[in-house]
Amino acid sequence: MGAGESGSAAGRFGPTHALILLIAVLGLGTGLFLAGTELETVFALLGGCGAIGAATLTAAGGGRRLMSLLVEAAVRSGAGK
Repeated sequence: MGAGESGSAAGRFGPTHALILLIAVLGLGTGLFLAGTELETVFALLGGCGAIGAATLTAAGGGRRLMSLLVEAAVRSGAGK
């Protein structure tokens, strides 16, 4: 590792990564729709990409991070936020 580089920081999924993925998914969906792909097909393709991404993050992170996000989302939705 280089100077000032920690082992745990190299594998983090942060807000910048989430924004990049959001823009990529929106761009891909828009491009497919403008190319004439049916809307149901666009949703199915993007849903499949999301499922693969979630499975990859779960496998890479040991599932702790994803589970904490799901629990936090459930608590927030139960609280009406």
